[in-house]
Amino acid sequence: MISENYLNNYLQALLTGDRRQCRGVIEDILHNNRASIVGLYSEVIWPIMLEVERLYKSDTITSAQEHMASRINRSIVDQLQNKLPRQAESEKKVAICTASAESGELGGQIISDMFESAGWNVRFLGGGMTNDEILAFVNEFGPDFLVIYGSTASQAPDIRAMIDRVREVNAWPDMKIMLSGGVFARAEGLWEEIGADMFAETATEAVEFASNGISQEQAPVRTINKRKRKQSQAS
Repeated sequence: MISENYLNNYLQALLTGDRRQCRGVIEDILHNNRASIVGLYSEVIWPIMLEVERLYKSDTITSAQEHMASRINRSIVDQLQNKLPRQAESEKKVAICTASAESGELGGQIISDMFESAGWNVRFLGGGMTNDEILAFVNEFGPDFLVIYGSTASQAPDIRAMIDRVREVNAWPDMKIMLSGGVFARAEGLWEEIGADMFAETATEAVEFASNGISQEQAPVRTINKRKRKQSQAS
């Protein structure tokens, strides 16, 4: 277990934009706390990323602080990526995209790195692509999983439109759609409401669920619509 002091020191260094201090904390965790690279991803980078998102959404930190923290965090991930353990390559394929050009790309990149470490054939599309562009890529690549990372509530309608379009086309009936990101963790049942097959709270869970074939056997449940129908029938 990584000490809370390390997490606090890393967060404060991020929020002040001190790149040197951030690298120093990470090196300290690796050497003195004997953390693994996977441990750094799952116990430091990912939770601190979510904490920066939370602080920004609650107006506790400025836009400048959020930008600095996100960019430094991402640069750290870039440096750690090649140090991740590598499992034997498999034929399983995953495409990962984010619902925005910047705010969700770090989360998507971490998920991509973890899938690649687990031996999956990974394509990370990032953000800024239209639904039609993503669909065209999926048609060409033929992934077993499409993972969409969304960090804000405003991104949910676009993600739902993407999922509805995939269901409508039905060209990839065996492909599962997994959602991750802050907005789906904060709004219970939202991932079901917009038609995904599963939700992963963390990058580690995303790989575990996909690798173990954990999925819903039935069609996604539209929970909010169901509540509305019940309310309508009662009134």
